[in-house]
Amino acid sequence: MPDKPVIPRFAAVIFADDIERLATFYSAVAGLARADAGKGHVVVAGNGFELTLHAMPRGVPLSGPPYPARQDTCLKLCLPVKDLVASRKAAGAHGGLLRPKTAEWEARGFRACDGVDPEGNIFQLRVPASVKPVKAARAVIRKAKR
Repeated sequence: MPDKPVIPRFAAVIFADDIERLATFYSAVAGLARADAGKGHVVVAGNGFELTLHAMPRGVPLSGPPYPARQDTCLKLCLPVKDLVASRKAAGAHGGLLRPKTAEWEARGFRACDGVDPEGNIFQLRVPASVKPVKAARAVIRKAKR
């Protein structure tokens, strides 16, 4: 009896100047783990999703570093995370940024915030709308203990 076919994961590919830097960034910010690597690519994965960071093809002109935010792209990567506060800190620590809390918004049961990775790619992080920032929760707990 033949093996049952494996259903591929949801996936995306980002062509990048520094694939190792972006692999480290998305691992730290979105909790993705290094799953594979080879000549010219690194794969990070988690939660049924696989992100391949592929080396920019030769001859493609690069705009950086520093890289400007690419606001006019036709695609935005949206990733689920556990905590926007922790992801915001991780983004800053790894050369990117997640917009401030005042830029967060809610729709269809999730809370979202856009960011920019170290190479200028715009991405979005999402948590369930019921998830409140950890920092705020800790403040409530401290206040209750007084």
